[in-house]
Amino acid sequence: MTEKTTAPAFEDSLTELEAIVSEMESGDLPLNVALEKFERGIKLSRLSQQALEQAEQKVKILLNEQDENKLRDFNSTAEE
Repeated sequence: MTEKTTAPAFEDSLTELEAIVSEMESGDLPLNVALEKFERGIKLSRLSQQALEQAEQKVKILLNEQDENKLRDFNSTAEE
């Protein structure tokens, strides 16, 4: 069986990103560890941005569908 890697949940990504920022702000990390943390932070930031963009797109689709399904006045459709 192959193991499928999945992106962490949005909230988990933010929590991990906050922890990375705190660690890096402390200034106590060796350079190689700081670079690894920075790289992980960039990856989490990109994943979070993608999750936000997907959520925004879903909201736009739902709002658009809602606009298309509005009730119309019976008399105005009967006259057409």
